[in-house]
Amino acid sequence: MRITKLIVVMPLAISVPAFCQSSVTLSGTLDAGISYVSNEGGHGNAKFDDGIARPNTLNISGREDLGGGVVAIFKLTDQFMLGSGSIVPGQSLFSRTALVGVESAQYGRLTMGNQFDFMNESLLFGGNDGGAEYIGGLYDFRNGPFNKLALPNNPTGSFEWDRLSEDLVENSVKYVSPDYNGLSAGAMYGFGGVAGSIGSNNSASFGLNYANGPFGMAAAYTNTKSDVAGAQASVRNWGVGAHYKFDSVVATVLFTTVHNSANGGGVYQGEVAAVYHFDAFWALGAAYSYMKGNSVVDNNHANQVSSSVSYALSKRSVLYVSAVYQRTNSGANALINGVLDPDGASSGPSQFIGRVGFVTNF
Repeated sequence: MRITKLIVVMPLAISVPAFCQSSVTLSGTLDAGISYVSNEGGHGNAKFDDGIARPNTLNISGREDLGGGVVAIFKLTDQFMLGSGSIVPGQSLFSRTALVGVESAQYGRLTMGNQFDFMNESLLFGGNDGGAEYIGGLYDFRNGPFNKLALPNNPTGSFEWDRLSEDLVENSVKYVSPDYNGLSAGAMYGFGGVAGSIGSNNSASFGLNYANGPFGMAAAYTNTKSDVAGAQASVRNWGVGAHYKFDSVVATVLFTTVHNSANGGGVYQGEVAAVYHFDAFWALGAAYSYMKGNSVVDNNHANQVSSSVSYALSKRSVLYVSAVYQRTNSGANALINGVLDPDGASSGPSQFIGRVGFVTNF
């Protein structure tokens, strides 16, 4: 027997009106495959790798009708490594997402907890404007010869530097407006929790989305503060993106930036991507991005090309083949996102990853 969702109807307390129903849904995503890295610290490497096309997650979410079109919501998400079954290093149980709030079609959505900012929500999942969502997954997010960015709490100094994938804001309050003729906006504030200094370690994020038929565009801004060598430093990101959905093709453009006030490091990137759906089963995607750093990161730059072919075995299971190639300027070391070994950067200006994988949702 195949079970795709588990829905539990919670018992009603005596004080709750009979028309109020609550439900809890268990869901998740599993991704695994074999990847070959052409130059990882000077050597080729064939390895089992997981959480690439989609992160491996276990989600527990719930809704309760409060009446008057208002719904109470919560979501808890754990991200883990399928190869070992352990929680992703640096994370803890439900550190991927942990939020609670209320939403309504008339007033919008208000949530509190540990949640994604608008670089992620507006540009990637809300706007569908990033090629990584359709093509290379984790390997197609931003990284490169920019370790001198030295972003705080970052495994490589530049891992996913534009916040489109993994970064969350702890202790945050987030509001997303209703949709007004295709236009919606949002704001978010993360409390730093430093006694005597309200502005220390805080975060702020804003997003704007517009969607009308096949066309959509989005803009986002996020500023996060942290303590660096005893002083407050800000990491600022902003980006804009757009997409257009033809009959069988989805085309996207994306521009994102980062600036670290602690050392003045900055990088920008531009990306174009497209996915062609041959039919209900087969899809072909390709993306190209150009990344350029300022003098703090030695004016390094990188060109990256990604491609994928996927076959839908069912509505929730997909088999795919993907490839990513990065080429940097002479003297720099290529580093495709997702190669997290401390010595995983290429020993030269180019790096290639080929992958065969399988992803399923439940």
